[in-house]
Amino acid sequence: MENGSGNRIDRRTLNRTALERQWLLRREPRSALDAVRRLVAVQAQEPNPPYVGLWTRLAAFEKDDLARLLHGRAVVRSSILRGTQHMAAAEDFRWIRPLVQPVLERIWRGAFGKRSPGLDPEEAAKIAAELLAGRTLSRPELARLLAERWPDCDRTALGQLAQLMLPLVHVPPSGLWGRSGRTPFTLAEEWTGAPMEPGRPVADLIRRYLAAFGPASVRDFHAWSGLSRTQQVFEGLRPELRTFTDDAGRELFDLPDLPVVPADAEAPVRLLPALDNLLVAYHDRTRVMRDDVRRRVCIGAVVAPTVLVDGEVRAMWRVAEQGGSAVLTIEEFTPAQGETRGAVMEEGARLLGFWAPEAEDYDIRFTRAE
Repeated sequence: MENGSGNRIDRRTLNRTALERQWLLRREPRSALDAVRRLVAVQAQEPNPPYVGLWTRLAAFEKDDLARLLHGRAVVRSSILRGTQHMAAAEDFRWIRPLVQPVLERIWRGAFGKRSPGLDPEEAAKIAAELLAGRTLSRPELARLLAERWPDCDRTALGQLAQLMLPLVHVPPSGLWGRSGRTPFTLAEEWTGAPMEPGRPVADLIRRYLAAFGPASVRDFHAWSGLSRTQQVFEGLRPELRTFTDDAGRELFDLPDLPVVPADAEAPVRLLPALDNLLVAYHDRTRVMRDDVRRRVCIGAVVAPTVLVDGEVRAMWRVAEQGGSAVLTIEEFTPAQGETRGAVMEEGARLLGFWAPEAEDYDIRFTRAE
């Protein structure tokens, strides 16, 4: 599957096309729900990054826009892709979560199975569902109740079992801007008022992925979704897809009716949050950052907040608040000059206004990434 015979496509064209699909060439006049659907599922390990990810893509976005979707149950926060926390439209979650359920079960067995002697995970999941019926429990509370039945099992493993084996939703205030603490568990079907929808084909998820991230390889889809062994599904889709060959000879797939953006399209400065979808959606991330940059941005499961200049990762950033001040520090891999430095500062000022609108003082500092 790695040596396709499709049209050649260079790295810069892939970059511009990915930015277009990700709504990063221009801020779109669309709703927050439209953006969440577009991205399929928004990385949400920490509370603030999803808000920044939507802010940087939408022409008009306020923190309350996403908070209302979470409170209104149109968007849910749960373990979805790769076993990590994401936000997804409730209607998408109902069919995507069953598709990736085998991945989540493998994660639990691999990471926690040995810490749970004598436990049948299917039986424990059934008991956990009974304990959660009609109520919300935090992970520690549920783990404590499960430990009454399985006292020899590690409580962290018991809490993770419920999260990975059952379709649960982490209800507000979980997922709200600036809110952290114990993770609440609620049965997804009770929260959304609709049943889960198992049985959808993997091909449906591939199509959604390509619409938001294509052109992409089979390995790219695996890296994004956590699924594996989907080569035969791609082969079955081949008649309805178009193919490309990238600079490294890899075969890439795409939907036939979506545009490929010219390599010379202008790409504005954008600030991306930690674990932004654009940076975690590919096995080969060279379309957005060089390998030496990737090694400094992506450390283990951590992906730092980044600055895109001319469509590529050129810096990392962080915001610190103290008293009435908010300071944005930009750690550059390649120092920006002239108009480019001005564009970075302008976008940084917009971020600070979104991040800390009540701050009395703002400051933007540039340092060289070590």
